[in-house]
Amino acid sequence: MKILRRLEEYRQEAKKLCWEGTFADYLAMVINNSRLARLAHARIYDMIAAAGVEEVDGVKHYRFFSDEIFGLERTLEKLVEEYFHSAACRLDVRKRILLLMGPVSGGKSTIVTMLKRGLERYSQTDAGAVYAIKGCPMHEEPLHLIPRDLRPEFQKEYGIYIEGSLCPACQLMVEEIYDGRVEEVPVERIVFSEEKRVGIGTFSPSDPKSQDIAELTGSIDFSTIAEYGSESDPRAYRFDGELNIANRGIMEFQEMLKCDEKFLYNLLSLSQEGNFKAGRFALISADEVIIAHTNEAEYRAFISNPKNEALQSRIMVITIPYNLRVRDEVKIYQKLIRQSDINVHIAPFALQAAAIFSILSRLKESKKQGMDLLKKMKLYDGEDVEGFKQKDVLELMNEVEGEGMSGVDPRYVINRISSALITADTRCINALDILRALKDGLDQHPSITKEDKERLINFIAMARQEYDEYAKKEVQRAFVYSYEESARALFNNYLDNVEAYVNKTKVRDPITDEELDPDEKLMRSIEEQIGVTENAKKAFREEILIRLSSYARKGRTFDYNSHERLREAIEKKLFADMKDIIKITTSTRTPDPEQLKRINAVIDRLISQHGYCPVCANELLKYTGSLLNR
Repeated sequence: MKILRRLEEYRQEAKKLCWEGTFADYLAMVINNSRLARLAHARIYDMIAAAGVEEVDGVKHYRFFSDEIFGLERTLEKLVEEYFHSAACRLDVRKRILLLMGPVSGGKSTIVTMLKRGLERYSQTDAGAVYAIKGCPMHEEPLHLIPRDLRPEFQKEYGIYIEGSLCPACQLMVEEIYDGRVEEVPVERIVFSEEKRVGIGTFSPSDPKSQDIAELTGSIDFSTIAEYGSESDPRAYRFDGELNIANRGIMEFQEMLKCDEKFLYNLLSLSQEGNFKAGRFALISADEVIIAHTNEAEYRAFISNPKNEALQSRIMVITIPYNLRVRDEVKIYQKLIRQSDINVHIAPFALQAAAIFSILSRLKESKKQGMDLLKKMKLYDGEDVEGFKQKDVLELMNEVEGEGMSGVDPRYVINRISSALITADTRCINALDILRALKDGLDQHPSITKEDKERLINFIAMARQEYDEYAKKEVQRAFVYSYEESARALFNNYLDNVEAYVNKTKVRDPITDEELDPDEKLMRSIEEQIGVTENAKKAFREEILIRLSSYARKGRTFDYNSHERLREAIEKKLFADMKDIIKITTSTRTPDPEQLKRINAVIDRLISQHGYCPVCANELLKYTGSLLNR
């Protein structure tokens, strides 16, 4: 059995990660490779960078997050560069608690989980190898064994910075077992694991009356007091708090601002000085990244309380808004659906319709003339709209504060999609099914006011209108035999006439070979599809010719996909020419043999080339027929 073979291979791979030696052995390794002595922030930054970074339109895209987080590139760039990169350079930002603040289901927990799981995998690689004093309850950096008085000399000679001191347990071990001979102290390679509580800790708030600070800092083992005689003996203390076991890695503070104040103040010295107080010991060193997350309401309440000023100055807040791009919202839904065990076909544009509804609810009105929410949504999604280009996106984003911090959350949408998916005997769902489910769910949503409901219903109507246009285009593409060829032929014909018009020359008829005046009727029939007026036609045609010349100079082919508005005009013109045929064919109840043949050809094309199944292909035809007959 293959799984049995893989289990054996897995065990062998785990054995390869085991290494033991003395501090003297480790010292030789770290002098040869100083990256072994990285602090926690630097290790996490290197982990993210190692996965790969690419820059698109001036924004960095980190492949580390690309499979799970969508549409938050600018936010992730701020997180990685302003926090982790700065902290990796040992700037003062490393002394801050990282607080991810944003609306529910915005991706805060997912980001933290990815960092934790990523760190577990990274520590299993050669580049991410971590070594610790063997037997240390806090698996601390072996370089802590070098006495403080010798560290300046060591750093000057080898350029390796050492931060922190031995924990009480290791201090006792060095004194009693090795009599100060630190070079003999055993060192081992460790692998971070949240399950085994090595390098990754998680603290979750509960009832303040019953929750004990020992969950963070460890506790006295009263059963050993009689044996060791003192509560200040390290052997009588359990160094098993979340701050202890998260040393060298990540400490996640879930819903931090819900915690009792006594837990929060424990973080003051840890964030600023890199140590914390536990039991009857001196301050204990800890090198860990503290990541907390909360929602906006709790954060506003926290900063309004004057008692929290000391902690506020030690927090770096990164806002995690909702995604504002339709295509990325679709990826979120696809990811969540893939995790389920539902085997139902989802028609093309069904998830896009839900995404349009969600994104519209998160956007804020612009003050710019001619910019409405639908245009803004399309612009954010990478489309150029009338009067605006992609260069305007950043200005629009900065125009209003808090965009993306409210609106419909992905959980609500996926809940409603799930409701549609599990309806009895459902084999396929389309955009209308999902929009209907979203609308029905508004009545069950306890926090939606009457005004909010009306606004959201309006967004559902807008998503429906977008689907109507999409449905007509889909049927048009499937109906027009050899659509690409028809589009190119019309496009080339238009270009020939535009070139003759601008250059004041004649057009040669390909059949009769006679020279004719440019076909004004043809050009206007195409230009009117996108609202080019009589007065604007000359400028539009000149702009097309300039673009054509530019492409030619660069050795690129200018086709009907090269100009967004012209492509739209060509498609609308083709659709207008085919409209009557489509209307008759899709709406007749008893099609004749020729019509039936045409319908079957369209359905086959929708299935083979456009991602439909027989159910949604037939429904699309019926729905488009009803649209055309209104």
